[in-house]
Amino acid sequence: MRIKLFFILSLSIALTGCAAIHTTQKIQTMPIVQTTPPGRIGLELAPATLGKSISLQQHLTVQHPGRTDELDTVLEIDSHHLDLAGLMLGHRIMTIHYDGKILQTWRDPRLPPQISGQNVLEDIELTLWPVNVIRKALPTGWNIQSYKKQRVIFLNKLPIITINYPNGQNNINTVILKNLRYHYQLTIQSTNN
Repeated sequence: MRIKLFFILSLSIALTGCAAIHTTQKIQTMPIVQTTPPGRIGLELAPATLGKSISLQQHLTVQHPGRTDELDTVLEIDSHHLDLAGLMLGHRIMTIHYDGKILQTWRDPRLPPQISGQNVLEDIELTLWPVNVIRKALPTGWNIQSYKKQRVIFLNKLPIITINYPNGQNNINTVILKNLRYHYQLTIQSTNN
């Protein structure tokens, strides 16, 4: 799986090399221990707690008031790591590597500041991890309820995030996450690599 991800990442970097943005921004390496902004949970779920390995190609549609962005990602998770590479219009815009302790990210400086590695990681964990694993990791005041085709994450009994699975939670081909606090909707369409 690592060879496949390496090949896909190498190919995407090679294809965008001529048009790549030259930047001096370094890869950010940080422990996942930091102040969490209001409306963010600050999950720190180890990749092993997913309970399985997955390798997905995804098409994401991010809708904010007055703006819609689309990007493609390659996501790979096994018991030791989570890796994600994001492309927009053929250009690499973000990479994430998380080993359960250290989050390493690179992001195109033109991305809005709210699109951070930690926020992306949290949305991935909320949509893919088992509900009982998420529930055990939630800080005080947060709660998660699970239904056949939906998860709802509450802060002090107020709904903050809804995650809809049109084909049921066992089928992640389509997932629609709505963050009610930050007013965005993320539609994820996945296919297995």
